[in-house]
Amino acid sequence: MQQQKRFLALDVFRGMTICFMIIVNTSPDGNHTYAPLLHAQWHGFTPTDLVFPSFLFAVGNAMSFVMPKWETASTAFVLTKILKRTLLIFILGYLMYWFPFVRMDKTTHAYYFYPFEKTRVFGVLQRIALAYCFASLMIYFLKFRTTVIITAAILLLYWPVLYFFGDTADPLSLHGNAVLKLDLWLIGPDHLYHGEGVPFDPEGFLSTFPAIGNVVAGFWVGKFLQQKGGTYEALTKLMLAGFALLVLAHFWNYSFPINKKIWTSSFVLETVGIDCLLIAAVVYIADIQQKTSWTPFFQVFGRNPLFIYLLSEVLVILWNVFRLPSGTTVFRWIYDNIFIYWATPYFGAFIQAILYMLLCWSAGYWMDKRKIYVRV
Repeated sequence: MQQQKRFLALDVFRGMTICFMIIVNTSPDGNHTYAPLLHAQWHGFTPTDLVFPSFLFAVGNAMSFVMPKWETASTAFVLTKILKRTLLIFILGYLMYWFPFVRMDKTTHAYYFYPFEKTRVFGVLQRIALAYCFASLMIYFLKFRTTVIITAAILLLYWPVLYFFGDTADPLSLHGNAVLKLDLWLIGPDHLYHGEGVPFDPEGFLSTFPAIGNVVAGFWVGKFLQQKGGTYEALTKLMLAGFALLVLAHFWNYSFPINKKIWTSSFVLETVGIDCLLIAAVVYIADIQQKTSWTPFFQVFGRNPLFIYLLSEVLVILWNVFRLPSGTTVFRWIYDNIFIYWATPYFGAFIQAILYMLLCWSAGYWMDKRKIYVRV
């Protein structure tokens, strides 16, 4: 029974992350989106900035249940599992950005094959794949204490790396940071994200290294809950750890600003601290207080997280690539003709994102009822 409860808390936490991720990713009008549902423009922090690191944290939670099963397996078997999963998630992320392999010419409105030379290489799933790979290899081959020391060293060294290899004038700026410089050298501007107005990828290769810290922290919390269970003592320690990390992040922010887009080390401490508090709250409500009437909704997301996330992204991509004869996207047309009239444009955009999230939830609910679980 205790094992099921711990799974419940982690399923719910993972489901909450996917639920919020879909909402913040699918607003039909960025100019009329509530501020908490937008990422910080550069330095700073919003609730939306917590979503992606929380998913990495949940990946670490899941690893804490898998790793003990690998203790009796051969090294070749484990390495094959890790590398296969890494490669598959990375390729899925890459293909998702390339999909549906065509784009519309804004002048002629004709569709053309989108060339490989213009595709984005790094991204959300790609970072999940790489961070999972590095973290799982460390945890499998090294003692956990050694893994923690290496992770702490990465976070500490990332600080001077950004300052010494970025532009002298402003090493943490959008145009002068070391993350951008390395990506330009590795893959060139055409393979980067262009949503910032310039070639820059918020999931760049260099900034993936501190993200390993979110996975390792999630592993520790998952392992801690398995060992200590849902007790007041365990929750107190978890909350104290979360609070301590938030204090450290606050003071580090003065010299190394919290920044999601270059994934600063202070950002790692901030997000891990909040996630510790959130998981403690879920365990308290669901396990200790036994109030679980609200959990099945989020468990639907938590049981098929990767599939539901991919579904949410693919549908939006299709609705944005293929346009109506008027030239507008399907997603935008729905907003302009229906939801924009719901009280205010902001509220209409919010309601459309909520309903879209519920559409994805419905697919997950159907799969859950039929015991269909997509594992990678």
